[in-house]
Amino acid sequence: MKLFKELLLLPLIFLVVWMGMKWYKMPLLAQGALAPDFTAYTANSDSLKLSDYRGNLVLLEFWGSWCGPCRTHNKDLVLLYNKFKNVRFQKEAAFTILSVGIETNKQRWLQAIKKDGLVWKEQVSDIKRLSDHVALLYGIKEIPSSYLIDGKGHIIAVNPSTERLEEILTKRSQK
Repeated sequence: MKLFKELLLLPLIFLVVWMGMKWYKMPLLAQGALAPDFTAYTANSDSLKLSDYRGNLVLLEFWGSWCGPCRTHNKDLVLLYNKFKNVRFQKEAAFTILSVGIETNKQRWLQAIKKDGLVWKEQVSDIKRLSDHVALLYGIKEIPSSYLIDGKGHIIAVNPSTERLEEILTKRSQK
């Protein structure tokens, strides 16, 4: 009987741990929320504010040069960016990607940007890993993570797949 209780307890422990991990990884902001504004700095110390991009579709992308899945995802993002960078949209002026580097080494970050072909100029980082002020503001606990933000500053998708992003951008483009 004691063995039977212990065998029942084991799946319950796994369930609680799994639910705790899911809760911990949940994004801080949900679809429909207003994306918090921030000021961040590029590698050249130029300031950049999210609100400067109002009127545009913005993919706020959190990634790291040291993160294998991020680097793989960057290849898809480059293709997506090149496909939609000059597209006209129904409600927004343009599409761009604003990348936030979750980094501790500026040189590795800059090398990864170059190597991965991240041609958009909106690249920022505090070089403080997950203590980056933008990552903290958005509750980022794992990368890659992203928020798609509409022209009015509302979040329209949280961690969408590349396929979902393409679908959304295609639907919002002028026909």
